[in-house]
Amino acid sequence: MDYVFLQCLDDGCRFRFPATTDEAKAICCPRCGGAVAVALPAQGLKPAHHAPPLVGLDLVGCLDNIRSIHNVGSMFRSADGAGVNHLYLAGITATPEHPKLVKAALGANETVPWTYYPNNLDAVTDLRQLGYKLWALERLRQTADMSPDYYFEYPGRLPDKLALVVGNERAGVDPAILERCDAVFGLPMAGQKASLNAAVAFGIAVYSIRFRHMSETGEAGGAGE
Repeated sequence: MDYVFLQCLDDGCRFRFPATTDEAKAICCPRCGGAVAVALPAQGLKPAHHAPPLVGLDLVGCLDNIRSIHNVGSMFRSADGAGVNHLYLAGITATPEHPKLVKAALGANETVPWTYYPNNLDAVTDLRQLGYKLWALERLRQTADMSPDYYFEYPGRLPDKLALVVGNERAGVDPAILERCDAVFGLPMAGQKASLNAAVAFGIAVYSIRFRHMSETGEAGGAGE
């Protein structure tokens, strides 16, 4: 589907917005109702450059009781883009069987394999038995004993098999799962808020891991859309 950018011809409005080429044939300004004209064709929807797969790093995600279906869909899309091999969905985390998740994932639900567990303790136990190191992504805490171990400045090289655990938007990662994790990571917050949206934080984390792996291995490659 091709897009163009339209601009209102009214000098007092000049509202500028994107529309499909079909919509542009019969659309008026949504702000003032005036006539519009094509300003430029859109350039941002060309086929994306695909980075090479992660070689030497088996990265998976473990989504523990994610409340928002839309967040889960966004995590599928980030997982697809960053080269995550598998998503383990647990508890109330929605699966791709839900139509709203499919819409949010934009097809990534078809490209990222997934497994559902009613209890995430079973998931992390299985991952541990498969040889994965468990890293939790957790928000900042007020007490020193609950602070993250690292801000993605992990000493030493990345493990060959790594599972990133992300918890509930309000309750965080299950404490019993935190006890089983090899490290707990947080994202530094420079503003007044204590945390980011869970899907945004997951995207930052998996790309941070990917970039760290690229730096360690000399891999060349870039992000997609």
